[in-house]
Amino acid sequence: MAARDIILKELMEACHLQGVEALLSWDQETYMPAGAGAARSEQVAYISGLRHAELVGEPLKNALEELIDLETGELRIMTLNDRETRQVKEIWRDYRQQAALPAGFVTTLAKHASISQQAWVRARKDNDFSFFEPFLTKMVQMQQEKAKYLARGATDYDSLMDQFEPEMTSEKISGLFNEIRVRLVPLIKSLQEVKHRVNGSILTREYNIDDQWAFGMDMLKAIGFNVNNGRQDKSAHPFTTSTHPTDVRITTRLRENDLKTALLGTLHEGGHALYEQGLLLEEYGNPLGQAISLGIHESQSRMWENLVGLSASFWRFAYPKLQSKFKDQLRNTERDQFQAAINRVRPSMIRVEADEATYNLHVMLRFEIEKMLINENFPVAELPQLWNDKMEEYLGIRPQNDAEGVLQDVHWSFGAFGYFPTYALGNLYSVQFFNQVKQDIPGLEEQFARGDFSNLLKWLRDNIHSKGRGRKAEELVLELTGKPLSAQPFMDYLETKYRKIYNLS
Repeated sequence: MAARDIILKELMEACHLQGVEALLSWDQETYMPAGAGAARSEQVAYISGLRHAELVGEPLKNALEELIDLETGELRIMTLNDRETRQVKEIWRDYRQQAALPAGFVTTLAKHASISQQAWVRARKDNDFSFFEPFLTKMVQMQQEKAKYLARGATDYDSLMDQFEPEMTSEKISGLFNEIRVRLVPLIKSLQEVKHRVNGSILTREYNIDDQWAFGMDMLKAIGFNVNNGRQDKSAHPFTTSTHPTDVRITTRLRENDLKTALLGTLHEGGHALYEQGLLLEEYGNPLGQAISLGIHESQSRMWENLVGLSASFWRFAYPKLQSKFKDQLRNTERDQFQAAINRVRPSMIRVEADEATYNLHVMLRFEIEKMLINENFPVAELPQLWNDKMEEYLGIRPQNDAEGVLQDVHWSFGAFGYFPTYALGNLYSVQFFNQVKQDIPGLEEQFARGDFSNLLKWLRDNIHSKGRGRKAEELVLELTGKPLSAQPFMDYLETKYRKIYNLS
């Protein structure tokens, strides 16, 4: 059997195990009985160990070594075409990352991540950071240890961030954040000075949860989510997971007096799901059948949530359907009123419920805290105070309890340090991509107004989803838009949109 065939066989088997692990984790957050937590952590650790062994085993290692120098990444076989070369380079990158981690560490980390996530659910429910503190302390220590093994960046935090956004650095992120901050802070200030111009109380009336669910499912189907190959459920924190492009799971959360959270959360996770459902089936198991990066993944969710779901053209299509679902609540509310309300800019405690203008401030806060935890050994016990102080500094508001403060995100519980910057990158990528889409597809807004999102989805399928990891994230942006990643298009979009909504000169 040729070396590439051996490699692809081993990767396929590892991918099957990853699918099993994903399903176990999905069940843990949705339907698992409360008493099954300890057993589940053992199961997840076992599957994680098997997968790691597959990815660093002798069959894959020996076959890969025939194609590429495992130390330098120099190709040994010069007859590969560009796509095959990219595939082998990405497999080598993954191999080096996995081989750097001791097997015992991998299973121990997977077990603790499962236990820690369950502890977070309880701590958040009980509004008690002290219960979660020892679990998080151990997780931070394990992530610091992991960073040392990986050693892929200028700092330990950079090494962790590289797992989610390859070749991105803290220095680049800080530069982009500075570009955003210098224009965003004055914009938010000017909007808050005339906040009386937009009334958001429409969204906090009493909306039946079952009807919210039904409307959300209708919108998912409208944008192209294949319910035959996916499903939606409820969880404490909305997320998307996939075992295969034909089995993509998303979750949402619903509140009777908050219409915006479930709707936009569903569209956000739907964007992730469309990406997963659009990956090439024939490349399943290898990098050409996987998402490029978490930043590109977030560009898809943020595009469907904000650039589509908050647009006037979307609500020309969706508002009559929403109004018929909630006749009493929306009888006397015009579409323009509703559309302004759902776009209201108002500093809020919860990141996933933040408007698109203040959202990046939530990400900046987490980015700063994560660097302090990983690079500077900031004491976990002091996190609530640090979090609250930074919320006041960045957003001018202060959490009243741990649940709306330091306990609001699930990410740290399972060790996703370095993930948060990808949300902000996703915002930037999404606007650059969407600007290009509008050039390539004339009349896009009229299509949305008719409830036709098929051309947008096809563009994303053709240009992003089907490419797998055939390009690096920044290469893809440059190739598709002709320009490198920049904060300018995003800030131009925000300023133009919100000055119009708030009637600012």
